[in-house]
Amino acid sequence: MDMTDTRAGALRRTWRGWSRRRRAAVAGLLGLAVLLIPVVSAAAALRLQYAGEPAAEARTRGRDAVWLGHSWVDGRKGDADLAGLTRQLAGTGIRDLYVHTGPLEHDGSLDPVKYPQARRFVASVHQALPGLRVQAWLGDVVAPETDGLRLEQADTRDRVTASARQALDLGFDGVHFDLEPIRSGSAGFLSLLDQVHAVTAERGAPLSVAAPQIDPLPGLHSVSVALTDHGKWWSQAYFTQVARRVEQIAVMSYDTAMPVESLYGGYVAQQTSLALEATPPQVDLLMGLPAYWDDTFGHRGSAETVAAAVRGARLALGRSERQTFGLALYVDFAATPEHWDAYRRGWCA
Repeated sequence: MDMTDTRAGALRRTWRGWSRRRRAAVAGLLGLAVLLIPVVSAAAALRLQYAGEPAAEARTRGRDAVWLGHSWVDGRKGDADLAGLTRQLAGTGIRDLYVHTGPLEHDGSLDPVKYPQARRFVASVHQALPGLRVQAWLGDVVAPETDGLRLEQADTRDRVTASARQALDLGFDGVHFDLEPIRSGSAGFLSLLDQVHAVTAERGAPLSVAAPQIDPLPGLHSVSVALTDHGKWWSQAYFTQVARRVEQIAVMSYDTAMPVESLYGGYVAQQTSLALEATPPQVDLLMGLPAYWDDTFGHRGSAETVAAAVRGARLALGRSERQTFGLALYVDFAATPEHWDAYRRGWCA
């Protein structure tokens, strides 16, 4: 008799001899194991991404950025604050300041009441920090997930384009869009970028965008929309379509729900690799650093650290020869001395 048949028969008899409760418990454990296997495998893969030592040459290329809050243009901050910012930026690789100048109205317009000191701030930065570019950070929520901008409508895109021109007229060196959530495949967003880029190119100004993370698994953006009606990720192909229409693309590589620092760092390394593949060589790619604290399901402050993000980005960059690369700190009003120190030590030293 085949030994395999003998063992199978013994297993069947053992199974039948168990109580219904015991059989249900074992079946549940087996089902849980089946569900956990891909999760454990994914975690192991991310941990592996975080292994090793970053290449020595994976350091700042002088193309970094920082997001600055609205208080710089509404009058709450003045000369003393700018002097402090000047000291803070000394010796770093920061070239671009994304200064919150909006938010846009839901129809795409930009109310001048929101930025009474914008022109003065830009002029002061140009005087105190020559060589730095000050970009107007324009943002709003986007339909269909929220009651916001409807980018599929031409009149909305026209008003957003007029708002970008309005910002450049104030003396800003460029325009930075953070419109959320843009779903992967949005044709309206691509049309808007084409339209605005014609304006910025005419002025010799950069156009940049804050971008969601790229699908860590193929097609995950579709699953996210189907299950939660939320477009958290972009496909790599759509990321490339957006990147081709701008001078800079900054990945919001935070709010990842990673529970521990090593997995978060591995996730940033994976995202950096995906973005490096998807970004044309002439376009600046920046990876966002979480210079803020939060403790929610989507963001564990103890896991999502600046140090882990810097190390993850360096590990991925060490396998690339790209020079058009930087890191971007989010955000100045929440950043602590420890955040700045982790950025300096890990990236600028």
